Amino acid sequence: MAKRTAQDIRRRNRFDALRCVFAAPGPVSRQEIATATGLSFATVANLVAELLEAGVLREAGHEDSGGGRPRARLAVNAERGALVGIDVAETSVQVELFDLALEVLRSVRLPLPQTDVRPHDVVDAIVTGVEGLSDASDVPPRILGAGVSVPGLVEREGGVSVFSPYWSWRDVPLRSLLAERLPMPLYLDNPLKAGTVAEMWFGAGREVDDLVVLTLRAGVGAGIAVDGALYRGATNSAGEWGHTCLVREGRECRCGRQGCVEAYVSTRGIARTVRELDGESPLLDPDEDTVTTNVARAAAEGDAVAAETVARTARYLGEAAADLLNLFNPQALVLGGWVADRLGEPLLRQTRDVIAAHALPATLQALTFQLSAVPDNPVSLGAATFALEGFLDDRETFGTVAAGRRAAKAAKARTS
Repeated sequence: MAKRTAQDIRRRNRFDALRCVFAAPGPVSRQEIATATGLSFATVANLVAELLEAGVLREAGHEDSGGGRPRARLAVNAERGALVGIDVAETSVQVELFDLALEVLRSVRLPLPQTDVRPHDVVDAIVTGVEGLSDASDVPPRILGAGVSVPGLVEREGGVSVFSPYWSWRDVPLRSLLAERLPMPLYLDNPLKAGTVAEMWFGAGREVDDLVVLTLRAGVGAGIAVDGALYRGATNSAGEWGHTCLVREGRECRCGRQGCVEAYVSTRGIARTVRELDGESPLLDPDEDTVTTNVARAAAEGDAVAAETVARTARYLGEAAADLLNLFNPQALVLGGWVADRLGEPLLRQTRDVIAAHALPATLQALTFQLSAVPDNPVSLGAATFALEGFLDDRETFGTVAAGRRAAKAAKARTS
């Protein structure tokens, strides 16, 4: 069993401290960080000193400490540099430029070919987007890193797209291909992990340690956080819940198997449900995202086919989600992605009823169930957060800071 090193612990503590600053509605004190994280004040003081020296945090005023020295208030130094978050989807690539406070500065969406998408098509779109966003400013920002979310199985350490169900890719060295054209640190993972990291830093995961995030779009999966850390599994393939069997000998899934969850609750699954109910329904469209939008609108207007489509989707989703709850017993279950955004509260409400009928009562006692409240695109935000985490984990940056602080402390000890 791999043991956590002192460096691993310090890295986790650094993340926790900074997440606390992001979560606060305004500048925070060291004492408030210590209280929120459960870390000792001395540990927080050391972490904050490193983050200040690295330029990640800045002092943002002081407050009265009740008789002692005024306490410094701390905030993220948004101008320290920029981060890029990239969401590669089935038909398009969204590229967003963020400041270090993870506020969107600029965004662009570029289409992919409708058929036969090759790796160079995706690389070209990403490079065009990144260069375009960087060139749009009079003073190009210093980009600290870029996170790339690509669908399917990803070998994170090597930056390899192991398998993409959209285009039947296998073992594409995507990070290496991008590194030939983008001079910045690159971090590769998939939408499940990206969406969950976004929730951990900016959504429901701020308040809980154990979390499941269901991403429902053209692909479907579950992102899992256990004890405040993203759960990846042995080969970074944890969360492929969309390819677990829901209906024995059921619908064919794009993965080649039958009855997968994805075949019922993805945008493609919803379009299939509409066709099964009424093959001539005006809700149908060649674009499956549009079908989901049509269903949401028509259901709100009382259309019977649309209402039944939402009900069936909720039943499929609730039955599959109940198994996840029984397995992981999280404190929060979050619905995100295009399907959840469009079907919204009706899907949430009906899915909750199905879960209540199928999950064990003990798993529901401490559970909150909600739609994602992360603004804009959680996947591109999560991808940018991968780049932030990579920067925070950079040995050159923080190793130099830590070494400098140790040398200064030793020099002070020699002269005292």
